[in-house]
Order: sequence, then C-alpha cells, then structure tokens
Amino acid sequence: MQQQFIKMKKLFLFLLLPAASFAQKADKEFKLDGELKLAKPIDWIYLRYNNGEKVITDSFQSASGNFKYEAKIAEPVVATLTVKYAKAEGEEKAGRESVPVFIEPRKLELFAKDSLKALSVKGSAAHADFTALQKAMDPYNQKLIPLYEEYGKLRTAKDKDGMKKLEHIMEEIDNEMKEAVYGAYLKKNPKSAAALYALKQYAGWDMDANKIEPLYAALPTEVKAFPSAASFKEQLAIAKKTAVGQYAMEFTQNDTLDKAVSLSSFKGKYVFVDFCASWCGPCRVENPNIVKAFNRFKDKNFTILGVSLDREGQKEKWMKAIHDDNLTWTHVSDLKFWDNAVAKQYGIRAIPQNLLLDPQGKIIGKNLDGEELEQKLSEVLR
Repeated sequence: MQQQFIKMKKLFLFLLLPAASFAQKADKEFKLDGELKLAKPIDWIYLRYNNGEKVITDSFQSASGNFKYEAKIAEPVVATLTVKYAKAEGEEKAGRESVPVFIEPRKLELFAKDSLKALSVKGSAAHADFTALQKAMDPYNQKLIPLYEEYGKLRTAKDKDGMKKLEHIMEEIDNEMKEAVYGAYLKKNPKSAAALYALKQYAGWDMDANKIEPLYAALPTEVKAFPSAASFKEQLAIAKKTAVGQYAMEFTQNDTLDKAVSLSSFKGKYVFVDFCASWCGPCRVENPNIVKAFNRFKDKNFTILGVSLDREGQKEKWMKAIHDDNLTWTHVSDLKFWDNAVAKQYGIRAIPQNLLLDPQGKIIGKNLDGEELEQKLSEVLR
C-alpha cells in the first residue's frame, strides 16, 4: 500500500529539485548490519534510496541472509529493502518481498525472522517514528482498499459518474487521514527525526501555504539545512505566490503554431489555466467536463489557456489530443515534459491542475473540476 493515498483523478509525481542547487554539508556515513532469517532461501538483497538528486541502487548476494553495508547520505531518507528469494522448483519466477527502512547517518541493526515484513530496526529514531506513522494509517488504508477495487471496476465499465462519486469519498478519507495521522503527529512532535517526512506527506501535491508554513518554521534548524528541506522551502514559497487571492505570475510560451503567447494577453477576461498533457489519462477523462464549461461560458468573457507537459519530439501526440478531445482554445507548451518552464514556475508536481483567474489576473480558484468550474463561473459571470 502506498504511504500516501493520491486523489484518483490525479497522475501523481513529486519532482525533486537538484540537491546541488542548495548549499549543504558533507554527506555523512551510515552503516547497516543485517540479519535476515527468512522462511525461504535468499538469492539477492537489494537496497534502493535517494541521496540528493541521485537514486542509489545496490545489490549483493547473501544465501545466509546476513549482510553489511556502508555508504554516505546527505540526510535521513526512506529506503526500500528488497529480498529476491531463490527460485523454487516448479516456480516460473523467483518471489520478492520489500519493506521501507528509514535510514539515517549512524549504525543501524536490521533483523527479520520468517518474513521480511517483520523487520525490526535498531538505532534509528526516525524509523521508529516512521513505523508508528505507518501503523496509524492502517485503519484508513483498510477503508481505502475496497474502494480502490471498486474504482477499478467502475473504470473498466467506463462509469464516469460512479468514478467521480468514489473519488470524492476517497479524497475525504485521505484528508481525514492526513489530519489525524500526519497533522496530529507534527503538532506533537515538531522536533522528531521523521518530522520533515511527515510534513511532506501532510503538504501533499496541492500545498496550503498558510497551514504548512508554521509547521515548517517549527522544524529544527539542523533539519532545515537538509537538501530536501531547502527544496521544500522553495515549493512553499511558490505555493504562497500561487494561493487564491494572489496575482498570477506572468509567463510566455509558444502555442501549437510556435507563436509566443503571454498570459497577460488574456487580461480583461476570466481565464482558466489548465495544466495537462496528452499522455495524462486523468486529464483526458476530465476534458469533456472542461469542454462543457467552455462551451457554456465562452461568450461571457471567459476563455481557457492550456499548458501542456507533453514530451520533446511528441508534438503530434499533443496536437492529436487537442483535436480528438475538441479542445478549441489556446494551448502552449515547450515540450519539456515535467521540466516545462511554466509548470516549474507554478510548482506543478501533479496533473491535472488548474487556476481560475479574474480579468485582473487574480487567482480566484484552484484545482476545480468541470462541475466546480461551472458553479464558480455561474457565480462570477451573472
């Protein structure tokens, strides 16, 4: 189960800003001393973790299940420990088992008997807090598991109304979980080893700067010096600039005919800035709702500006999606995928996302689906 439930209509992806962009102290050494007495014979052991902008994957054979590992990290991180079992007679492929391990710069002792899921970690206060957080999420995950299954059936049946209703139910459970688990933890344990991790989960992809800033301020000074904390601070600054009530930041990007289009050229109209992509399934599902709102209000001082996160060399797919989905408004893109300059400027780390601007360029709505957009436009365009 994922550590954090993601709203089903979103294609979720956090982008880590390069750690090299921020001043940081020298990496510190951590050591793992592992003893895995599992029920099945082990073939390989894998460890995967991030160190700044680098993804580290190491592997080693250990039939006994004992292993030692030393490396350096810039800050405590959640790693994934995976065991590949020896292939048994009659099996088509070898089984695998994975667990998260919160590693930090010190010596950690890992022990598991029978199953890797029973892993215990000594020497890491961060892992102890992380485990407690995971356990606190269990009641909410148990509610979500059958809803995931039901959602899959509705998607297969192409029941969009049923999917939307279920999305709202799952989102309510997710929000309840964030407040009850991460929010409560941060208020009680602002100085804990896992506080930054909990804050990232609590903030999510659509950060509420007013709620998150005081929690960030309460983090220990040494934690704020971590590379990912500096990145998070930058995301927080962007969230403040893009909050409802702020004026949208100016940008210019080329349209489908390679003509430069500036956001300011739409001043005087209500503008729906839609961050999307041809490859984004949830975006394509939502497009008919946006088309409906556009057709209803396009003659009432309202328009849409699409900002696409399509890939380099795939302009034809971008154009085809515009045509197939009947998106008859202005579209821009630099075809740089998640490195789209406007997306980075606005802190977009999940799509679809959107902003609704008034004629003066002030943000009056965020992340509105088609039904919410129509309701909001009905209020302002009387």
